Amino acid sequence: MSVAVRFAPSPTGLLHVGNVRAALVNWLFARNRAGSFMLRLDDTDRERSKPEFAAAIERDLAWLGLTWGRFARQSDRLSRYAETAERLKGDGRLYDCYETPDELERKRALARASHRPPVYDRAALKLNADDKRSLVAAGRKPHWRFKLDHAPVVWDDIIRGRVEIDPASASDPVLVREDGTPLYGFCSVVDDIDFSISHIVRGEDHVTNTAAQIQLFRALGAAPPAFAHFALLVNAAGEGLSKRSGSLSLADLREQGIEPMAVASLIARLGTSDPVEPKQTLDDLAAGYALEHFGRGAAHFDPAELVQLSRRVLHGMSYATAKPRLAALGLGAAGEDFWLAVRGNLDRFEDARDWWQVVAGTVAPVCEDAELLGVAGELLPGGPFDGATWGAWTKAVSQKSGRKGRALFHPLRLALTGRERGPEMLNLLPLIGPERARARLRGETA
Repeated sequence: MSVAVRFAPSPTGLLHVGNVRAALVNWLFARNRAGSFMLRLDDTDRERSKPEFAAAIERDLAWLGLTWGRFARQSDRLSRYAETAERLKGDGRLYDCYETPDELERKRALARASHRPPVYDRAALKLNADDKRSLVAAGRKPHWRFKLDHAPVVWDDIIRGRVEIDPASASDPVLVREDGTPLYGFCSVVDDIDFSISHIVRGEDHVTNTAAQIQLFRALGAAPPAFAHFALLVNAAGEGLSKRSGSLSLADLREQGIEPMAVASLIARLGTSDPVEPKQTLDDLAAGYALEHFGRGAAHFDPAELVQLSRRVLHGMSYATAKPRLAALGLGAAGEDFWLAVRGNLDRFEDARDWWQVVAGTVAPVCEDAELLGVAGELLPGGPFDGATWGAWTKAVSQKSGRKGRALFHPLRLALTGRERGPEMLNLLPLIGPERARARLRGETA
C-alpha cells in the first residue's frame, strides 16, 4: 500500500513536544515507507484560530527539519464541507437539533444524577415539521448531528491491536455548528477521503472519535484508512503536556538553544522499544522506524534528558553541518579545525562564539604562577604551531620549572584562555597562534 499521512494541527496555540510528536511520527513513518506527508491546518474554529499561530506551526516544523509535499487549510474548503453535509442530510444521516447549550447541559446533569451515561437522547428526531418551524420562529438555529449506527465498530489498530467500540455508548457527534461552520471531526474525514490519506497516526486521545469517524467514512462511500493510536507524552508527575501554557513549546526549546535533532531523537523514540540515541539527521531516525515498535504505556518526557541529548548531538555534529550555522553566527572564518576542537565542550551551539573569541579575539589572561609563565614564555617556540606543539612545549617547561600535573597545566590554560576549563589545549594552541600566546603569557590582553 502506498503510504500517505497527514499532520493536522489547529492553529490555536504554539506547538509543544506533545503535539509535534504526532507530526514527527507521521513524517518518519512515511519516510521509512517512501510515502508522502501532508500538512493540513484544521482552522475552522474562527474565534481561536490565529494567523500568527499558523505561521508559528510552519516555522517550528521547518526548524525540526520536517518538510511536506502537500498543504491545505480547511478554511479554504468550506464549500466542499457544505456540499458533503447536504449529501448526508439527503441520506438521513445528518439531522437538525435545536437544543441550546444550557438545555443540553441540563440533560447531561439529569442523566448523571440518574446514574445513566450523559448520552444525547435523540429528542430532535421526534420533532415534526411544525415543531421545527416553531423553534425557528422563536429564534432557534439548528446544529447538526451525525446519526450513528448502534452496531459495534471494530478495527485492527497498528499499535493497540483489536479495538471494539459500541457507538450506543456515545452521543451522536455534532458535525455542523449553529452558525453553519463544520467541526473538526467532519472536516477531517472529508479531507482524508479527498486527499487519499492511507494511514491516520495520532494520539490515543482520539480513539473514541475513531469509531464515529469510521462510520462517517463508510456513510460517504469510502473505505476507512488504517489507524494507529500511540500513548501520549506525560511529564515526570504523569500529567499531560499543555499546548497553551508555552511550557516545552518548540519556540521555547529553540530559545533555550536545544538542538532540533535532540528533540527529534528523543520524542520519536519515547513509548517505543527502540533506544534513545542522538541522531544527526531525520533520515538516520527514519531507518528502521516502525509503528509496531510502540507500546501501550504512557511515554514519560524528561526535559533534563533532552538537555543532555542536545549536548550529545552537538558533540557529534560534523563540520559540514555546522559550517552554515557558524557563518550565521558571524564565524565564517572558523574552519573545521576550530569546530572539531570546540564542539565537545559546547552546551549550546551559540557557545561556539565564546570559543572563537578565545582563539581569534582578545582575552584577559589570568596569572596564577608568574614564575611558571615566565619560563613558558621563554620556551614558547616561534611557530607555526601544530598538534604536537603543546606536548613538546609543556614537556620542556616542566623540565625547566619542575612543575607537573595541575601545577603545570592549569596556570598555562588560565593564561592562554582566561578560563578554568575547556577544549584540549593541544587543539586550541594552534588556533591561538604564537603571537597571541606569547602576549597572553606576558599578562597582556591579546
